[in-house]
Amino acid sequence: MSMRRPLLAVLFATLATAAHADLPEPVAQLLQAARIPQEAMGAVVLRDGVPLLSHGAERSMQPASTMKVLTTMVALEQLGPVFRGRTELRTDAELVRGVLRGDLYLRGGADADLNEDVLARMLQELRNQGIWRIQGDIVLDRQLFQPAQPDPHAPPFDEYPYAYYNVVPDALLLNTNLLRLELRSTGGQLSAVMLPAMDKVGLKADLKLVDAPCAEWENGWKRPEAVRKDGKINVLLRGTFPRDCSTSTSINVLDRHDYLERLLRTTWKRVGGVLNGEVREAAPDGTTPPTSRLLAAHVSRPLPELLRDINKQSDNTLARTLFLSLGSLEADSALGSHPLPPSEDSTAARAGQRIHAWLKEHGIATDGLVLENGSGLSRLERATPAQLAAVLQAGQRSLWMPEFVSSLPIAGLDGTMRKRLKDSPAALHARLKTGSLHAVVAIAGYVPDASGHPCVVVAFINDEHVANGAGRAALDALVDWVARTPQSTPPAR
Repeated sequence: MSMRRPLLAVLFATLATAAHADLPEPVAQLLQAARIPQEAMGAVVLRDGVPLLSHGAERSMQPASTMKVLTTMVALEQLGPVFRGRTELRTDAELVRGVLRGDLYLRGGADADLNEDVLARMLQELRNQGIWRIQGDIVLDRQLFQPAQPDPHAPPFDEYPYAYYNVVPDALLLNTNLLRLELRSTGGQLSAVMLPAMDKVGLKADLKLVDAPCAEWENGWKRPEAVRKDGKINVLLRGTFPRDCSTSTSINVLDRHDYLERLLRTTWKRVGGVLNGEVREAAPDGTTPPTSRLLAAHVSRPLPELLRDINKQSDNTLARTLFLSLGSLEADSALGSHPLPPSEDSTAARAGQRIHAWLKEHGIATDGLVLENGSGLSRLERATPAQLAAVLQAGQRSLWMPEFVSSLPIAGLDGTMRKRLKDSPAALHARLKTGSLHAVVAIAGYVPDASGHPCVVVAFINDEHVANGAGRAALDALVDWVARTPQSTPPAR
């Protein structure tokens, strides 16, 4: 540990002196052709900790989803590879001849794999224990995260609040709150199916069939909405849909309490159960009693498996759940995880404190770093290329380096890099996290040079002209340049 501070101090000093290094010619040409000023790009390439390239390395910029590199690296080191989120069914009520004479608590613990199949298995466990009637309420305990539910009045991130990537997590998020739609048009008729089936939730597809390419079906899509009337909810689809076309998609339009309540009722009834009470949200002073006994539990996949979903597919909801887990949970070798002691700080603030403490421990400066949700799906989050480069260096030294590196997309093969750099020597060798927002593209990871020696590569471009692939082309050119650079090449000056 004592070696880290001076080594990183030297790195940051070296980067500062090389801050005006010229970009490789292929990169500079692509930026010029796209009318992107070189000042809009920040880039760092390190080989054995020595800057091969540094350009705007200390500039605080929007990193988009490359912020997940920081979140996942810290989480892996702080929570460890045996960490798992946990969901529990608990009660302190008496069980008499199959009747639970009190409330049943469904306690959320940031279980990223909680879905309708898991819920069905947990409720079936109750039936297997002889419970057939719940005389009290089913209480939904989301209080692990504070605030327990996202602010319903917060403005949407973009014009697609129903999209899967915009789902904001809570500690008891079922099925990522998504409805799966299967749409098919044949012979002038439209078939629309919604899953999972829920109590008093229906689907109305008011879609006009048109002559259009099936691949462009979303072009005629209007924002879906959930309409409530007389205790029923109808999901309304409007717009147009191509003839002779079939597709599937997922949407987030139901209030999360409605989603869980109605799926709970349907599932409990299906396994033969009866509920006399209500399904209600736990208040801060009405959470799962500490004296309650465990009836059923589920744990998520171990953290390294979740990291692959987060980084390879750039899953924002999973990343945000992991960020909040840093502020609320610690690993437990027997249970998977258990809550941290209570705090007056919000869960996001506690997560930020934990990340800052890890950075300080590793001698990584935090100037210019702004955290909001840890996923990069944010207009506020900022980082410098030098910071993420230092995080990637820490990843190379980490005890859990294999687990971390294996979570990153492989160029030309999988994840968000599967279609990129196929004709480059970086293909099948570089492991890179991508990032993309309006006016932002980014990349961060490991690229072997022409001698097979691993290099740390981080680059951000923040400019309106990155659209239509122009920014991505410049980043790919940088990666290709690294992959073609022999080890004898001297550092940039």
